[in-house]
Amino acid sequence: MTSTVDLSAFATALAQHLPGPWRSEDETYPAFEDQGPAADRLWEHGFAHAALYDYDLHQGAVLHGPGDARLLVIDRPYKPHRFLVAPLKPDGVKPHNFSVVDDRVMDISVTDDPVRAASAIARRLLPRYRAALDAVREDARARPEPPYRRPAPEVAQSVTLIWYPDGVVGAPYNSVPKDARLVLFSCHFSYNLDQFAFVLPASYPDMVRAHLLQTAVRLLTAQGIGVNFRHAAPAVPVQPPRPPATGPGVPPVSANPPPPARR
Repeated sequence: MTSTVDLSAFATALAQHLPGPWRSEDETYPAFEDQGPAADRLWEHGFAHAALYDYDLHQGAVLHGPGDARLLVIDRPYKPHRFLVAPLKPDGVKPHNFSVVDDRVMDISVTDDPVRAASAIARRLLPRYRAALDAVREDARARPEPPYRRPAPEVAQSVTLIWYPDGVVGAPYNSVPKDARLVLFSCHFSYNLDQFAFVLPASYPDMVRAHLLQTAVRLLTAQGIGVNFRHAAPAVPVQPPRPPATGPGVPPVSANPPPPARR
């Protein structure tokens, strides 16, 4: 899907009318799948991104300008006298650096008159694009790596709190480290002698229990004690004994079977 105006000639003329030194470089897309990498270079997912993924365009042109600014020029589908001009992402910048740009740097549609098109690009696109390039590159120097979440430190002790089917949250007494017992007591866990476990009764309202559990987790982890949550293992049902077989040819089973005969 191409314009009635030759794209290569238009891009060359456009580069001559943009402010500063610009040059045009043609690129071709022999197969439709070749347009995917071109779309991935775009700064944002605008009309040009959709055109590259939805239409077989065959060709494009990249304008190289001051400060390594780059603009992609492609035909606008179903608009024979218009082109799409889209900014490209700078090289050597990682995805997290783009988060510092608040103003969107979208592509624009221009006419096939290179003078008018250059004026529209210089007025509507280049100021935002240059400001965004400066912000992103400055952030790339300050934050070369993304702000990864650090993993939790290894712990020597941990508590596993168990959700039981009756709504009680607890832990067997022997599984609770000594350093954690006072914390559980302070969060309204009680020691149940019959169950030999620390338990937080189900009689507390849900919001109160949630607050107590959050407090327990916060206090335990502050002491370097890990906290795990598990559901109780399901109880294994006891199979009832099978009734004795009865029927024709089956001798009755006596409640008091005779002793075995002596030899």
